[in-house]
Amino acid sequence: MRDIISCFSEKAVNVSHSSCSSNSSNVSNSESLVASLKSAVTCVYKVILSTGNQLLIRVTWSRNQTSQGLAINFGDDDPGTCFKLNTNSRFFGKKKGNNVTKSGHWKIEVYWDVSTAEYDAGPEPVDRFYVVVVVDSEIGLVLGHMVEETIARKLKTSTTKVAKSSLISRQEHCSGTTHYSTKARFCDTGIVHDVSIGLNHPVLSVCIDKKTVIRVKRLRWNFRGNQTIFVDGLLVDLMWDVHDWFFKPVTGSGVFMFMTRSGLDSRIWLEEKLLQKEHDTVEFSLLIYACKST
Repeated sequence: MRDIISCFSEKAVNVSHSSCSSNSSNVSNSESLVASLKSAVTCVYKVILSTGNQLLIRVTWSRNQTSQGLAINFGDDDPGTCFKLNTNSRFFGKKKGNNVTKSGHWKIEVYWDVSTAEYDAGPEPVDRFYVVVVVDSEIGLVLGHMVEETIARKLKTSTTKVAKSSLISRQEHCSGTTHYSTKARFCDTGIVHDVSIGLNHPVLSVCIDKKTVIRVKRLRWNFRGNQTIFVDGLLVDLMWDVHDWFFKPVTGSGVFMFMTRSGLDSRIWLEEKLLQKEHDTVEFSLLIYACKST
């Protein structure tokens, strides 16, 4: 009897844990390609307060040739930025402090310290920083590395309530030539996986933990498509669109979308998004928008 993976899709590839990375030959071509660099990372978090009220918090780290900053939006009705910080300006940036604002009927407090933050290749710090968002005196979101005692000290109390928060989407903008890599965790209880995308004409290859999960040949004819993979026991739909990458030489871009699915049905992620109910398990999506370097 075939297992459930082979029954669901003849082409699906299972990535259960990081030990799959032992087969390094799958990415030998990608490793020699020129890496792309991130210019912006946006994460959307769903926060559920103790009162049952829900709030979406959108956190964007960005960097260009002249500045590097952090922007935080609250709610999904008002697109305006409620909090903005230039993290590298010597004169206008404030790398440590707090700010109070209002969003609808919520009182929002933001505490941050990026004065000693460490960065990798992108605009998002990876260590030695923190950003804390407090919603109506309840800790809604904590980013970075910060022990509970430090949080309590910053907020002047040890009895502050802590809301439930989940990362529901991550969007990354990058620029470069042929190769892009990032890290992603597809569920709250899963592990962090290495995700690698290589555009080595005329082949598209997608690897997770150095294991090839998708390999598309003849991209000029297969520039759009989708396929299902398995990561940590989850169904993950992968969609790609590299039409403009090939047919717009100057401004061309490629889009890659990973999105988890809640069940073993055959609906693609667009259909499932429309049918998803509010009480269903929060799903995760990763969007990578790759632009050519000029």
